[in-house]
Amino acid sequence: MKRTPFYSKHTAAGAKIHPFAGYEMPIEYIGIKKEHMAVRESVGVFDVSHMGEIWVKGDKALSFLQSITSNDVEKLKPGQAQYTCMPNENGGIVDDLLVYFFEVDKYLLVVNASNIEKDYQWMLNHNKVGAQIENVSDSIAQLAVQGPKALDVIQPLTNLDLKTIPFYHFGVGNLAGVDNVIISATGYTGAGGFELYFKNEDAEIIWNVIFEAGKTFDIMPVGLGARDTLRLEMGYCLYGNDLSDKTSPIEAGLGWITKFVEHKNFISKELLLKQKKEGVSRRLRGFKMIDRGIPRHEYRICDENGNPIGEVTSGSISPVLQVGIGMGYVDSRFADFGTTVFIEVRNKLLKAEIVKTPFI
Repeated sequence: MKRTPFYSKHTAAGAKIHPFAGYEMPIEYIGIKKEHMAVRESVGVFDVSHMGEIWVKGDKALSFLQSITSNDVEKLKPGQAQYTCMPNENGGIVDDLLVYFFEVDKYLLVVNASNIEKDYQWMLNHNKVGAQIENVSDSIAQLAVQGPKALDVIQPLTNLDLKTIPFYHFGVGNLAGVDNVIISATGYTGAGGFELYFKNEDAEIIWNVIFEAGKTFDIMPVGLGARDTLRLEMGYCLYGNDLSDKTSPIEAGLGWITKFVEHKNFISKELLLKQKKEGVSRRLRGFKMIDRGIPRHEYRICDENGNPIGEVTSGSISPVLQVGIGMGYVDSRFADFGTTVFIEVRNKLLKAEIVKTPFI
């Protein structure tokens, strides 16, 4: 098992450590609900150094990315980031990821921790144009400082004007005396904030300075447990749960990152265009529990007669709403908002309603 540069910080803070994506990661420190609400109401810090970073460079970088991703990379301007996915030959999803556009011929891809090696090999195998691809995941650390007070914590530490960095944009500057820190507004919590990318050797300095600056706001470290409930309240997909190599972006409601423009040809373009035009047999939908109960991954979704119509992909109690919420793939006949469905929990059918996301 690998460890991030912050492992000793986690153990010193009393974190419960569990294996995740090949790393020993903090799941929680003082409780998922308390950590969740700290991010919603003030500020919290996530160690997300396990995420993968892959550079794509050279004069073939754009054409390569256009061929393997679903979104239109050509639309990006320097300092802008884009959410996208890599479809496979069957219309499934190799991974969902972020593309950061630094300058002409220079892009950074941020991929899911559990898929780093798979994604890297996929890119190498589909690099027909000679783009320069470099996996630098093991040399880069990342902290996500999230919450409404994140700006107040980070701004005094950097020479960048963070108010000029809109959602899905980024800058590169000095932070806490460390040069070339990437500061990005591409959060996964819906609470606002920034992601910081820097070299492993600068990790301890940056951690210490951030927590010192955040004392006024009761800043706290936050584990992956609260990260999951925070993203679920926003209806954000998690690869391995809501997305996989067997789910298409059209089924998953990601048609908005799947661009069927003339100048872009990508893997499974025609198959996915057919799905968009003709429809799909199932759709990823959010649901809110009406009966008291907690939906969990792989629980069955049923009709009123107990016939299976789908499966829960993500589920939990919403710390903000104090009710069970979840997402899952359901038969398209039951996918309309307002439809009553039933979640099978311990052999009982509990009533739920199909709703739009985000939940809050």
